[in-house]
Amino acid sequence: MARANYQVLVIPYYISNGTVQYCIFHRSDMDIWQFIAGGGEDEDESALVSAKRESFEEAGIGMDAAYFPLDTQCSIPVSCFRNAQEMWGDDCFVIPEYSFAVMIHDKNLKISNEHVAFEWVDYREAIGRLKYDSNKTALWELDTRIKKGLCRS
Repeated sequence: MARANYQVLVIPYYISNGTVQYCIFHRSDMDIWQFIAGGGEDEDESALVSAKRESFEEAGIGMDAAYFPLDTQCSIPVSCFRNAQEMWGDDCFVIPEYSFAVMIHDKNLKISNEHVAFEWVDYREAIGRLKYDSNKTALWELDTRIKKGLCRS
């Protein structure tokens, strides 16, 4: 499978009795916390399909869960990826990252070997532990949408 030239970011969230929690993941190859992130594959039909596939592969989240796109997008330098030149050529300098949220009804996830742990935390804890600005911006957007009643519950 060839990697498509875009990235997806997925924020799993859970709401119970008006309390919102977000699932953050500790990577196995770096000492960082982040949301589900991964690349598109050429056979994926869309960024949403990629988001669903990555969420299933990395956390066992069902393809039929309630996913929705966020407005948050960023650009990632191709220098962050091994073999970028071979995959996308010399003229590709950045790839877009598309953000999604997914509502979870069962907090028991099955993580892949890409992560060593996951935790359900509130907004403040997540913002303090996330490494990447794109994750923080997408979290801020999702949290604001939830507070304004603009997300499904």
